[in-house]
Amino acid sequence: MTYMKLHILLIISVLLTTLGSAQEFKGSITGKIMSSGKPVPFANIGIKGTKLGGVTDENGLFKIELINSGVYELQVSYIGFETKVQRVTVTDKHPHVTATINLNQISKILDEVVVTGTRNEKRRLDSAIPVNVLDSRVLQLTQSLNLSEGLSFQPGIRVEKDCQTCNYTQVRMNGLPGSYTQILINSRPLFSSLAGLYGLEQLPASMIERVEIVKGGGSVLYGSSAVAGTINIITKDPTSNSFELSSTGSTIQGESNDIQTDLYTSLIHPKRNSGLSLLVSHRDRQAWDANADGFSELAQFKNLSMGVNGFVNPDKDSKLRLSMNGIHEIRNGGDRLNKEPHLRQQSEYRDSKIAAGNVDYSRSFYRIRSSMELYAGAQLTSRDHYTGSFGSDGYGNSENQTFIGGGQFNYTLLNFISGKNILTAGLEYQYDYVFDEIKAYNYLVNQETFQTGAFIQSDWDLHPKINFVSGLRITSHNKTDHFIYSPRFSLLYKIHPRVQARISRSQGFRAPQAFDADMHIAFSGGGVALTTIDPNLKAEQSSSYNASLDYNAAFEKYIYGFTLNSFYTQLNNTFILVETPASGNDNNTQLTRTNGSDAEVKGITLEARLNYNYKLEGEIGVTWQKSSYEEAVAWSAEVPGSTSFIRTPEVYGYFAMGFSLLKNTKLSFSGVYTGEMDVPHFAGALGVENDELVKTPEFMEINLKIDYQLPVWKNLIMTTVAGGVQNVTNAFQSDFDAGPSRDSNYIYGPGRPRTFFISIKLSSVAK
Repeated sequence: MTYMKLHILLIISVLLTTLGSAQEFKGSITGKIMSSGKPVPFANIGIKGTKLGGVTDENGLFKIELINSGVYELQVSYIGFETKVQRVTVTDKHPHVTATINLNQISKILDEVVVTGTRNEKRRLDSAIPVNVLDSRVLQLTQSLNLSEGLSFQPGIRVEKDCQTCNYTQVRMNGLPGSYTQILINSRPLFSSLAGLYGLEQLPASMIERVEIVKGGGSVLYGSSAVAGTINIITKDPTSNSFELSSTGSTIQGESNDIQTDLYTSLIHPKRNSGLSLLVSHRDRQAWDANADGFSELAQFKNLSMGVNGFVNPDKDSKLRLSMNGIHEIRNGGDRLNKEPHLRQQSEYRDSKIAAGNVDYSRSFYRIRSSMELYAGAQLTSRDHYTGSFGSDGYGNSENQTFIGGGQFNYTLLNFISGKNILTAGLEYQYDYVFDEIKAYNYLVNQETFQTGAFIQSDWDLHPKINFVSGLRITSHNKTDHFIYSPRFSLLYKIHPRVQARISRSQGFRAPQAFDADMHIAFSGGGVALTTIDPNLKAEQSSSYNASLDYNAAFEKYIYGFTLNSFYTQLNNTFILVETPASGNDNNTQLTRTNGSDAEVKGITLEARLNYNYKLEGEIGVTWQKSSYEEAVAWSAEVPGSTSFIRTPEVYGYFAMGFSLLKNTKLSFSGVYTGEMDVPHFAGALGVENDELVKTPEFMEINLKIDYQLPVWKNLIMTTVAGGVQNVTNAFQSDFDAGPSRDSNYIYGPGRPRTFFISIKLSSVAK
């Protein structure tokens, strides 16, 4: 018995000694994360196979404590950099280990940081949601002075002008009209229906940092009208003390001038905890008449745009961001533009004032691996307008108020069954009020819409090669009588470090309301064409499927890749326009938006890209697609119905290339291809006796540009002189209607004829 007691005491003694030794051992790993000789702040540090980890501070320093002796794999990751794993050893003799880890930055051409697909920052190649990026590099390469011009150089997208009198534009994504695409400004849906009529052309390229494009249903994150996809316009944040002053002068066929001047300046605090940027842009374009009938095909307009962006970091874990912009534009089309609108034979006059702003507050809680964001924004539009002919009283006014407010919370589970899972939950409220009236035509849009949406999303790394994103949004909309559920599922599989495959399915909806195209009044047969909304209009539902294969290869001097994407969208209770009997003036045409049969849109897009040592760069995109209704749609009482979507070519695409063959000199080629399509043509103009559906010719618009850069004033300022020709071959519509009874919506093809330009830019050189 005594022996047994001694044996037990001995065992207890050994255990206590061992336990005491383990408790006394407190190893640690400290170090610094660097890239190109500079510290990397807020990088993620973790020990593989454990829950130990942390985040570097603003100086790139980190420390992981209470570590037992052993061999560990230290993993470092940060947005925009390659993930790196380094082995370290902690022993009794060397309990405190110091490590310096250098990260390699990933080329932005291949792997930009994007936010639109998941509402969180993520490297593009790691996202299960395919995101295309239009950045300043492409805008400069293609001489795009505004958003409307730049979007043409993106796969699966067409930008078209839909009125020869006022030149309103819409963007068509994957073969669907503009109202199927949700346009965001800094991730917020402040681009209202009324602003959407001319807004694409009113936003100068100098205001834009980049544009992120997500094709396929996005209603799970952004609510109504994100059926075809989402376009997120991200404006420039102050990042350095810099300025840029540029002026571009163009001449349209040597007959009309177009001058745009932009000033951008940015200031940032030495501690980089606050900054402010300012943009001022002015554009003055003269009207242009294509067929010498005295009526403009390109409207006259004067545009003044201003934008202010600012941020302040109250501490290292939080950021407050403010963005404001204002636009004042006078747009004038028709004949005898020097006279009052009602004294002309045909006229559209718009005096628009737009003010918008949003504020965002974000905060990260690194110890509990979470973050939150609160935001609010508003947009106000006031517009005086005239649409009329032969002295009619076509004066009217429009008012539009848009408001959004909401928040989201993100929480990261480091080891969720098999890998990291970022959970996102949010609540959002959107309000939009539109009033648009012309008393003489008994035309009135008095629409108030509001929707509340709650969404949740899981962004789960099932495996180092597999990422699975799932989400659901529940929306309450005042134009529908029940909740609308919008789910989404997306899967990324990294077949190879250079190859990614993606598939997704999503559902979306459009509420039964008036859209931007419904608020455009066209001329036809000596009268006007008005759109009304069927009081029994039901919500339109959609189901979208996407599959893509992405290949990218990066070497020391060159990068190349391609993407093959297929898409399919099924529409139920499709919104269509049909001609209905007009009241009052017999010359007027009335179109009613109502529900039609189901429809489907399907196709494939091929993209290819190349960059050789930044001396040769280029990209190309081609889309083949088919859009059709189950039952024929008769847009006119005189023309048999058709199952094909109107104004939708089955083939379209673009290319953009730049050659830096000589020092400080770059030669650029770009082009936009538009295939054949069916376009409605209403009767009434001279020689047009009956409504008809016209098969348009194909167009290839080719642009040429040459840049020359010269450093001046102690190499602190760069001067860039550029010149070139847009639409070199003058591929332009040749059969416009003539005279005051023309169908102003009978317009197709490139948005401008041959145009010569020259520009000069002064900019500070980054140090």
